[in-house]
Amino acid sequence: MRGVLRAAALAASLALTACATRTLPPAAPPLPPAVPLPVPVPPPAPVPENARTAGVALAVPAELNQLEAERALAAFRASCSVLVKRQDTSGLTLATDWQPLCDEAAALAPAAAGAFFRDRFDWIRVGKGEAFATGYYEPEIRGSRTRLPGYEVPIYGVPADLVRCTPLGGIEGKGRLDEAGACVLYFNRTEIEDGALAGRGLEIGWAADPVELFFLQIQGSGRLRLLDGAVMRIGYAGQNGRDYVAVGRLLRERGVLPPGGATMKGIVEWIRTHPDEGRALMRENPSYVFFRELTGPGPLGALGVAVTPRGSVAADPKFVPLGAPVFLRLDRPEASGLWVAQDTGGAIKGANRFDTFWGAGAGAEATAGGMSASGQALILLPKGTAARAQPLP
Repeated sequence: MRGVLRAAALAASLALTACATRTLPPAAPPLPPAVPLPVPVPPPAPVPENARTAGVALAVPAELNQLEAERALAAFRASCSVLVKRQDTSGLTLATDWQPLCDEAAALAPAAAGAFFRDRFDWIRVGKGEAFATGYYEPEIRGSRTRLPGYEVPIYGVPADLVRCTPLGGIEGKGRLDEAGACVLYFNRTEIEDGALAGRGLEIGWAADPVELFFLQIQGSGRLRLLDGAVMRIGYAGQNGRDYVAVGRLLRERGVLPPGGATMKGIVEWIRTHPDEGRALMRENPSYVFFRELTGPGPLGALGVAVTPRGSVAADPKFVPLGAPVFLRLDRPEASGLWVAQDTGGAIKGANRFDTFWGAGAGAEATAGGMSASGQALILLPKGTAARAQPLP
């Protein structure tokens, strides 16, 4: 019996030894991590150069009320002296296309204004016609013709060394010639505020508050309320050629102001509450506007004629012929209706981007400062020209 047990134990021991010394096959190497196939990225869509390359389509004329039709007729008449002479960079019309309409408008009774705009124009949509509109107004700020204590922020006229030239590797634009005669970018806002133009005798006035002057520059024209109560009206005379940067957009992107809070009032309040950060913020907009005194009607738009409250709109002349009527159908009823494109703006770029003019005073400031409207835009062209205004092949 013991022999049997011993034999069994020996067999078990051998079996365990065999298991312990068996060589296992090597494990398969781990699979390399999956490499995702690159997703093809379509090339960006080309940006239209003007309205003609963006494409146009005929649209149905809208109903006009008598007041807006008469207001637009007055603004259109004021534009005609320039409209029949200037080159249309939108590619939609020729100067000669407007002459018959201008002759007709000059003799038109106000009561016939609605029928005139409905029947004598092609109503077209540029691109998709999706419009975005803001507002501007004629601000009034504290100022002086001469430098006095409390009035020490210079308001500059156009410098003589601001010229059109082509910087090295760039495209033709506004700049200045350095000591070697090379074209360089003109001084930006920070350089000008730090004294780049001081001592040249360019000051046409002095402002009491740099924040007020900053926002007057954004509006493009305004009034100086002088110490004796008189008003000095100043208008846009030039710009330093630097790109405009919207400080409200910067505050939104950085989460400083809540959605819907980047109105002009909200921006001004934030700048005044944070003076050091506010000064730095304003300097992030390198664009700087130069002014001239206006002694006649005003303010003047880019056409050189006085703009009309609730009748004039700023547009990009590459997409809207300056002087052309524009119909806006927006989610802000007060900004909807017929306008005339009589102005331009540093931030008003691209198809269907507009800036509505509201005049002067507290009401105009409140409306313009909070204006942000979306909807549809239609451009009015002389009858028969829409067929010619097709995209280039």
